[in-house]
Amino acid sequence: MSVEKDIARTPSPFKDMGTRLDAAIARLLNKITSAALAPYQAAIIRIGFSLTFALYLLREWPHRLELYGTTNPWGFDLAQRLIASNDAFTVLMWSNHRLWFELVYHGVIVASVLLLLGWHTRTMSILFMVGVLSLMNRSVLLGDGGDTLIHLMASYLVLTRCGQVWSLDARRRERRGTPHPDGCDRVSVALWLLAGAGLAVAQMTGFAKIPRGWVLILWGLWSIQALWFWAGRRRSPDARALLDVVANLVHNAAMLVIGAQVCLLYATAGWYKIQGPRWQDGSALHYPLHLDYFSPWTGLSQVLDSRSTMVTLITYGTVVAQVAFPFTLLNRRVKNVMLAILMTEHATIAVICGLPFFSLAMIVSDMVFLPTNFLRWGGSRIAAARDRITAPLRRSKGPDDRNESRSMTV
Repeated sequence: MSVEKDIARTPSPFKDMGTRLDAAIARLLNKITSAALAPYQAAIIRIGFSLTFALYLLREWPHRLELYGTTNPWGFDLAQRLIASNDAFTVLMWSNHRLWFELVYHGVIVASVLLLLGWHTRTMSILFMVGVLSLMNRSVLLGDGGDTLIHLMASYLVLTRCGQVWSLDARRRERRGTPHPDGCDRVSVALWLLAGAGLAVAQMTGFAKIPRGWVLILWGLWSIQALWFWAGRRRSPDARALLDVVANLVHNAAMLVIGAQVCLLYATAGWYKIQGPRWQDGSALHYPLHLDYFSPWTGLSQVLDSRSTMVTLITYGTVVAQVAFPFTLLNRRVKNVMLAILMTEHATIAVICGLPFFSLAMIVSDMVFLPTNFLRWGGSRIAAARDRITAPLRRSKGPDDRNESRSMTV
C-alpha cells in the first residue's frame, strides 16, 4: 500500500507540458514578429551580391553586346521562343533596339551600386532583382553556379529589410531620429510614382510584354509600398504596427530560406560528388587543372598538380567539407571553423581556376552564417579605417562649413 501511495504522489513528467509548450510558442512568435532578425547578415548579403554583380557587369562591359545585347549569338528570335515556353521574365525582350539594351545594362549597374550603398533599399532591391533576371534570362546558356546563386539571392533580397544597418537609409534615419526602417520622404514617393507611371505606360502602349504572374508580382510590390506611405501619412500606430509585424515575418522567413538555400547547395553538391568515380578515387581536381579555361596561371596549376598527395587531400577534403557543413551548424565553434575552411577554398578557386565572381558569390553566401559580433567588429574596424582616411578632409573644413553641411544632410 505504501508503494502505491508513493507512486500516486510522484508528479507526472507530462504535468504542465501544455502550459510550457504554449509559453515557448508565445516566446517564439514574439521574437519573430517584434524585430527583423539577423540585420547584419542581411546587410552583408545585400552588399556582397550587389557588389559581385556590379563588378561582373563592369568587367564584361566591353563584351556586353555579345553576351546580352543585339549581337548575341543566341538571337532575339531564339530568346523569344524560349521565354514564351518557360514564362521567364526579362525586360530585354520588350525591344531589340540597342538604345533600350544600353539603358537596361547601365541602369542595372546604377541600381547595383545604389543597393550596395543602401540608398532607398526597398526600391533598389526590386530594381536589382529586375535587372538580374533580365540579363540572365536573356542568355540562359551563359550562366554557371555563381550566376544561379545571384539569381536566387536577388529574389530573396526583395523580401528582406536589408537596409537596417550599414546603409544610407540607416544613416538618414539616425539623423532624423525616426525608428522605422521604411520612411515616407519625398524621394521615396518620387521613385514610387516614377516606377508606377513607367510600368503603366509600358503596359498600356504594348511596349512591355509581361507574363501574367509577373504583372501580379510587380504591381503587388508597388501596392505594398503604397500601404507604407498611407500608414506614414495617416500616422496610424495600429496600421504601422501591423505592417511592421508582417514585414518582420516576411524578412525572417526570407533569411531562413537564404540559410536553407546555402545548406541545400552544399549538401547536394557534396552528395553528387560522392557518386562520381573521379571524386571517389581522389583525382577529380587533376582534370580541371589541365583545362585552359580553368588554368589562368598555368605554372601554378602545374605546381599543384605535380603533388598527387595534395590533389587527393583537396579532392576528399572538398567532399567532406560540403557534406558536413549543414551538420556543423549544430555547434557554433565547429561551424565557424568550417566557414573559414570553405571561404579559403573558394578564395583558392578564384585564383587557381580563374573564377572570381563564382567564388565571391559563394563567399558572400557563407557570410550569412557569420556571428553577429564578428560582423559588428568588422564593421567597426572598417568605419575606423574610413574615419582615419577622411580625417584630413574633415579637419580642412571650418566649423561653419561643417555645421552647414550637417544642416543640409539633415
